[in-house]
Amino acid sequence: MGIIRDKSLAQAGLEKINWVKDFMPVLAGFEKKLSAEQPLKGLKVAVCVHLEAKTAYLGLVLRAAGAQVSLTGSNPLSTKDDVCAALDSLGAEVFAWHGATPQEYHEHQLKALEFCPDIIIDDGGDLVTILHDEAPQFAKNLLGGSEETTTGIMRLRARSNAGKLKFPMFAVNDAKCKYLFDNHHGTGQSTWDGIMYSTNNMVSGRTVVVAGYGYCGSGIAKRAKGLGANVIVTEVDRFKALEAVMDGFLVMPMSQAAAWGDIFVTATGCSGVITAEHFKVMKNNVLLSNAGHFDVEVDRAALEKMAVKKESRKPFIDGYHLSDGRVLNLLAEGRLVNIVAGNGHPAEVMDLSFSVQLLSVLHIAKHAKSLENKLYDIPAHIDDEIISLKLAAMGIDIDTLTPEQAAYLGSM
Repeated sequence: MGIIRDKSLAQAGLEKINWVKDFMPVLAGFEKKLSAEQPLKGLKVAVCVHLEAKTAYLGLVLRAAGAQVSLTGSNPLSTKDDVCAALDSLGAEVFAWHGATPQEYHEHQLKALEFCPDIIIDDGGDLVTILHDEAPQFAKNLLGGSEETTTGIMRLRARSNAGKLKFPMFAVNDAKCKYLFDNHHGTGQSTWDGIMYSTNNMVSGRTVVVAGYGYCGSGIAKRAKGLGANVIVTEVDRFKALEAVMDGFLVMPMSQAAAWGDIFVTATGCSGVITAEHFKVMKNNVLLSNAGHFDVEVDRAALEKMAVKKESRKPFIDGYHLSDGRVLNLLAEGRLVNIVAGNGHPAEVMDLSFSVQLLSVLHIAKHAKSLENKLYDIPAHIDDEIISLKLAAMGIDIDTLTPEQAAYLGSM
């Protein structure tokens, strides 16, 4: 039996799931195919991803493929209680609720692992950490797993390089069908969805500071520019900094940008990006937000220490009053603003990402005996199959090389 907050919300959650399904044609096609084939019959899959409608549909497709599935959230504020209730009404095991305390959140993840999964789908590395450092007994059946995020891949790569990864993991985040679309277009759109929905403020004419110019940060910066903002980028990578300059953005250290920005968005995957030294010089009523996986990029502890008063100004916005009269506004408690204060990535984008997750699970189930305890790239044929299906679903055809062209390129 799962653990959810309110079963009466099921109908609202079902409506959300049915809505996103209409815009996830690749995953829907796999559902139809795998329902007949049942390739995951007898296997148990634990899913720890932001628990909202798109994730719920992935869970239902895994069940349609024959798997026993448990689901939990990868962020206590991104969990949608109505979606959890909908999954529960359909017989899925769900261990999550919105606004869980840190202890409850951790207990939910442990509960999701208690059935000793054969395969895990992780987001940020929480399940991997638990199975290595806290409850290795739950990994006794584990064949392998897949990781959704940049941050999670960084944690996995560190374990793998140190020779301490105890089971095979696949880097879903590094698949072309993931980072080229989910990270860039998904994060770019959904971050501004969350900021604009929660604040109802103008973006046009404002100065936006984006920390980090990877696939996520560049998507955020380009959409800010499209909304009419003046955009400053901060970076630690020289190549990314030059890329941002050539894309038409100002680049400077955060120590300089802090005094100029009206809206700040972090997307680095690192800690301590915006700190007390930056808070000291910021304008009154700036908006501080984060689009990285963990709530460590904006130093909330330092902000709380500096503040003489903290107030909830409206949903998803806390105002920190400083002794000089300025107010600094932190969105979504410094957590992922796009999914805490918004609706997360568009369904059309998650169709690609979650199809990669699904085919990774199938790959692990099929090839488990030949896999080593290391971090793997997604096989190229998985990317190729998904992108071909996506283009077909969108009614898009492309050119193909003639034999002569293929021979010409092969001779170079």
